[in-house]
Amino acid sequence: MAAGGGLWFLLLALHMAAVSAPLPLVVNTWAFGKATETAWRVLQMGGSELDAVEKGCAQCEIDQCDGSVGYGGSPDESGETTLDAMIMDGNTMEVGAVADLRRVKNAIGVARKVIEHTKHTLLVGESASLFAVRMGFPYEDLTTPKSLSVFSEWLNQSCQPNYWKNVVPDSSKSCGPYKKAEKVICKEDWTSSQRRISVRNHDTIGMIVIGESGTIASGTSTNGAVHKIPGRVGDSPIAGAGAYADSTAGGAAATGDGDIMMRFLPRFALRLLACQKVISRIQKYAPKFFGAVICANTTGSYGAACSKTPGFTQFHFMVYSPSLSQPSEQVVDCV
Repeated sequence: MAAGGGLWFLLLALHMAAVSAPLPLVVNTWAFGKATETAWRVLQMGGSELDAVEKGCAQCEIDQCDGSVGYGGSPDESGETTLDAMIMDGNTMEVGAVADLRRVKNAIGVARKVIEHTKHTLLVGESASLFAVRMGFPYEDLTTPKSLSVFSEWLNQSCQPNYWKNVVPDSSKSCGPYKKAEKVICKEDWTSSQRRISVRNHDTIGMIVIGESGTIASGTSTNGAVHKIPGRVGDSPIAGAGAYADSTAGGAAATGDGDIMMRFLPRFALRLLACQKVISRIQKYAPKFFGAVICANTTGSYGAACSKTPGFTQFHFMVYSPSLSQPSEQVVDCV
């Protein structure tokens, strides 16, 4: 599965010119500067790349970054906030992930425990929460007045928008409960993400950390799609879709409409294609999908690419390296 450094350089033929930075390096999605700074501080204090990813993403969970990470955001259609997260060690290729995690705030921390204390990769739902408690994480309410308000407003708008199709009653006009329709239209409405996801809801923190020796870790954390059907899992906790790390090559992380992104496994495409080509490939099927990718290689070169949609023409991401005195917000034009 490992690719040589030559292949990895291909993914830096981005819409923006690749930028090279001295190591160590922290790169993460969106303008989540405090998360970047936290990860950097962990490295400076002697922590590992895995430590830096965990603490950096956990900072966003604490800060409830854009309401799309951590507790109190993105209620599902029952009004509950659930969390997804993953963390990957590019040295050992180990992955720990949780999905549909309930009543536990530190999702990325629980994902780290999956690596450290199990032979599994992904734990889900109520069982993931029970595992978290056994690992010493407390049960806490993930609901806040804000998330309750978002849920109430959605109910008052006849549960619009939502993620149902081919059901009765008409999901575009009512809250259900739904049953399957007799006639099923299998064709996917690839423009649905534009209706369902606000570009103000930034969806996920994805982070790549490269140490001084070029070793890599990556991770993600999110509370998922707003008003999702309970039990839905997107790309974020899936290795190769939400993020990936390989210390022989580089790392990548994706953000956006996870139901679309995960179908294309951006990591596998990134092994052979430039980031912009990954976005272009998805656009063939979903011309107006909302998404972006960040990537970096073991020498410190990094870049990003994104898909242009109304209201989303540029993608902002964060970088920290020895050449910078503070986290640097960078921007790439979407294609």
